[in-house]
Amino acid sequence: MKGIGEIMQQMQEIQSRMQQMQRELEEAKITGEAGGGMVRVTITGKGEMTHVEIDESLLKPEEKEIVEDLVVAAANQARERMEELMQEKMKEATGGLPLPPGFSM
Repeated sequence: MKGIGEIMQQMQEIQSRMQQMQRELEEAKITGEAGGGMVRVTITGKGEMTHVEIDESLLKPEEKEIVEDLVVAAANQARERMEELMQEKMKEATGGLPLPPGFSM
């Protein structure tokens, strides 16, 4: 059985790794795309959308609804990718240590 000193040291290491992970995620930029890359949306680790790129071929009045749907799809994909990145970073930060149910950043 581990002593309390070892447990406290391990928790401090985890806390330090989590702080580093948060800094890395804040600087991360993730791009999602839809329509075969015709619409791209970039978000930050905080979930803020920073850039939207739309292929010129979609900029026709009759394509308005399609473009709107593609922007939503690309933004959702970027968010999903960010969540995956956060989970990977959390796993790295905790060294595979199981966390209590419901624990999140």
